[in-house]
Amino acid sequence: MLRVELATQLVRIRTLIAMAFLAAVPVMAGLSFARYAGHRNGNQSGLFGASPYSALNHTMASLEFIMPLLLPIIVALLAAVIASADRDWGILRYLYVAPITRARLLTAKLAAVGIATTLALACVLAAGFVTGLAIFGWHPFHRIGSADLTTGDAIARALSASGYTLLCMLSMAAIAFTLGLLLPHGAEALAAAVAFVVAASILNGQPALHALAVVLPVHYWQNWVGLFDPDGTANLTTGVLVQVATVVLCTAVSLAVARRRDPAA
Repeated sequence: MLRVELATQLVRIRTLIAMAFLAAVPVMAGLSFARYAGHRNGNQSGLFGASPYSALNHTMASLEFIMPLLLPIIVALLAAVIASADRDWGILRYLYVAPITRARLLTAKLAAVGIATTLALACVLAAGFVTGLAIFGWHPFHRIGSADLTTGDAIARALSASGYTLLCMLSMAAIAFTLGLLLPHGAEALAAAVAFVVAASILNGQPALHALAVVLPVHYWQNWVGLFDPDGTANLTTGVLVQVATVVLCTAVSLAVARRRDPAA
């Protein structure tokens, strides 16, 4: 079942185009910053300002740029489609007749969502690193206003940031997947997931609504940036707990829906 899900979803034109968009952003950013190679990116600060200093700098800057909106939208697209495709195509009832148990089908779909989410993040990281290596070269990780990181420390922090981002995107995928099972069509699930990301981002930017924003997983998505902040350290524990809770809750809801809902509904 997992092989079928991957074969029918990951090689589709829309999936390939979505992955290409993710990879294109770091490439275009690298080309636009090429004139600053080895120097600060204009008046920018933080990861954006240090992007032209090295391949790893550019990789992390690309991730920070693409993380708030484009990456979760692509992840939501993949998850919503995987959840709803069989029902949209009108073949879900026939899968159960095959016979394929609902639990087995759900497990395969969840595994496919996890793999698709990982590949989406890998596209960003790989494109950012390869572009940075070609344009800026391999140099120590530079931090504006602080000492450079050693190679080992920089790689360890980059891996921690990537792992945390993957967990955050899995929580977004879980939300979109659940919506894909609940709503009649995949397009509706995608629209609802995108609306959630946009609305949560707006709430997150309003200090008066802080009490509401902190219960949403989106509030913690950029916490990993603190790993590279010379003035502080990242507190990822709360973010990890919120993302895990989101994944567990959405998975439980998905399982309940898959077990009880008429496959033609």
